[in-house]
Amino acid sequence: MASGEIGFDGEVDIDQVKDMVDAFMDAGYNYFDTAHGYTAGKSETALRECLVERYPRESFLLVDKLTGNHWETEADIRPLLEEELQACGVDYFDALLMHAQNGEFYKRYKENGAYRIALEFVAEGKARHFGISFHGKAADLELILDEQPAIEVVQLQLNYMDYEDNSVEGRKCYEACERRGVPVVVMEPLRGGSLVDLPQEAKAVVEALPGGVTPAELALRWCAELPNVAMVLSGVSTLQQMQQNCATLANPQPLTTQEKDAIDGVRAVFDNMDLIRCTACRYCVGSCPQNIAIPDLFSVMNTHEMYHNWNSGWYYMVYTQTHGAAKDCIACGSCVAECPQGLDIPALMEKVSAQFDKD
Repeated sequence: MASGEIGFDGEVDIDQVKDMVDAFMDAGYNYFDTAHGYTAGKSETALRECLVERYPRESFLLVDKLTGNHWETEADIRPLLEEELQACGVDYFDALLMHAQNGEFYKRYKENGAYRIALEFVAEGKARHFGISFHGKAADLELILDEQPAIEVVQLQLNYMDYEDNSVEGRKCYEACERRGVPVVVMEPLRGGSLVDLPQEAKAVVEALPGGVTPAELALRWCAELPNVAMVLSGVSTLQQMQQNCATLANPQPLTTQEKDAIDGVRAVFDNMDLIRCTACRYCVGSCPQNIAIPDLFSVMNTHEMYHNWNSGWYYMVYTQTHGAAKDCIACGSCVAECPQGLDIPALMEKVSAQFDKD
């Protein structure tokens, strides 16, 4: 078990990331996850500078992805994969994943030969293992796994909130993998940070637990306890966050009955709130012609719902000084096609606008 994704957000602080990589490796972890578009294309090159150029290749595992918005036709796919190898500075990936698969994306990937080309890449030794990352309904995942028996691993959005969420179908997706003996790599164990920065009522539930258990620890241990989970990825932005996550998963203890009851209590709090279920993956941002910082505005809206204080209005002003406001949304739908959560973003923008775009 490892806590594995070094998170890059905005400009990359290379010196800090080097420190994070060193501490991560020193703690006995070695799994790194990236993609061509992460941080506007800076993630792969940052990993090359902070990891690949400083450690022997056999000392770490590097996973990259074939992302749909970086290729148009079948002819683009192999050059893109070669470009990713070059950007990372490696001769091979330890695993190559088909990125953000769902029913529609899978159809496009299959029709354009993406699976065939990726498996050729594996056969040539340029990737050692093959899998998918998945954001979609369980029925689509079952279809993909049945039609693509070469899949060795599924990277799946999994946390104690989404597990029972009918819109995400976390349990059903997990069980689809478990039945087929395909191990799961967990992404979004902290649900974009929303299971760490809890609303006050939910925070009180966790604080009542003995032993000083933190919300992050509770969420990570919940994931680690699932028997078909091979890896837990937790995107982090500071050295302290990374160290805390590593310590939690170094020897994760089974959840106590009291801790399981606390998780149910946190779920109940969230279920009674009208929150936008955005994980801040930011896939939508690059496609927005109005330059709206969509996840940031959703975060502001959720903050307003959770805390009802002036702070949310202040941050709305901050985010819209250099980006579009919710009222600027033209409902073009480009963001909807990119959203792994299947959110009706234009409709949600209307809701955000009604709250914040006032005289």
